[in-house]
Amino acid sequence: MFFKIAVRNIFAYRKRSIITVLLLACTTALLVFATAYMDGSHARLIQSSVEIYPGYVQITHPGFRDNPSLENLIFDAAQVSASLKDFPGIAVFAPRFESYVLFSSAEKAVGGMFTGIEPEKEMKISRLAASLKQGSYLTSADNAMVYMGSELARRLKVGVGDQLAFVGTGADYSFAADTLTVKGIFQTGLFDFDSRASFVAKPYFDRMMAAKNYATHFIVQPERPVEAAALAVAIGRRLGPEYEAAGWQQTMAGLVQAMRVDSIFGYITLAIIFMVIFFVVMIYTLLVVYARVREIGILRAVGTGPGQIFAMLLLESVLLGLVSVLLGGLIGGVLAWYFHIHPIVFSGMEEQFKQYGLALTAMPTDFAPLVIMRDMAIMFVLSVSATLYPIFKVNRFRPIEAIHHV
Repeated sequence: MFFKIAVRNIFAYRKRSIITVLLLACTTALLVFATAYMDGSHARLIQSSVEIYPGYVQITHPGFRDNPSLENLIFDAAQVSASLKDFPGIAVFAPRFESYVLFSSAEKAVGGMFTGIEPEKEMKISRLAASLKQGSYLTSADNAMVYMGSELARRLKVGVGDQLAFVGTGADYSFAADTLTVKGIFQTGLFDFDSRASFVAKPYFDRMMAAKNYATHFIVQPERPVEAAALAVAIGRRLGPEYEAAGWQQTMAGLVQAMRVDSIFGYITLAIIFMVIFFVVMIYTLLVVYARVREIGILRAVGTGPGQIFAMLLLESVLLGLVSVLLGGLIGGVLAWYFHIHPIVFSGMEEQFKQYGLALTAMPTDFAPLVIMRDMAIMFVLSVSATLYPIFKVNRFRPIEAIHHV
């Protein structure tokens, strides 16, 4: 009986019901889309940061991360490569050897990172090749050719085709020096990285730095990046205690923490916005319910109890809230799905994005049905809770006061 009365009342006050539904539906759609965009932008930021250079999974000597010295190298890179070959879940892997040298040009001397890489594999692991600004990318056949960051090139005052010298220490503590030609200059947008990083083909690096079959670390590209942590554990079991495999969540713990803090502040902002909306809904509901005081007084006068009045009004609120969140969740979910498939592209802002370390200007939303259902549930509880005070308030009127209420 209460259900029929509640439905009748909803249709009897059609305009008020439509306004309520639209208000709650728009709010729900906003919450769903805002959450999807925030989660999606964080995922893209992490993806961009990981893929610029650090990689999804790193394999090192157990002590290398705490003490990156020549005593903690991978001294049998061939054995690690053999263990990783045909390993399920790995798309590609490659060794790197990072060292630090003193670069010297005609005008200036600057210290920087000097890394030997396998250029063809590196194209599939990192965004070094995609970050090319001038010149061309490396090949494995390059001899005494260097690919360097734009800020490092600026500090050394060199350009593509210019020569510079380097002096460093080989893996066997021998003296290493040679003259290099700048083949290409890259710009990732990470100022610290661009101001110190340089790369050469690993065959040349191994010869000059006495690093044949050595590596400071391996980078592994998973077939499914979301499974990087599980893949790192599986690789660790395969390689044994002589090596340490870590997912990007460990190697980039600072970024993960920063994303968590940003998410917290994002949700705090949303909470403040929706607290305001909560009070707007409550005030609007209070006005709507107060407009029905005489009707409620008549029902009380003919014998309807306060509990029955409360149940009737609450059922109306539940029905309106349910319709609203379903409609809003559908709208927000469709928007989240569409912009997940077709990311929001900030065209013409590539340089501005690179300043913040973002290699991509397309920001997709995160389409997650469970998160959408969670947001719908939050809005449903919020909408029903906002009506409780107005219902309690109007239900305290005595029948004679309610009938004569203006």
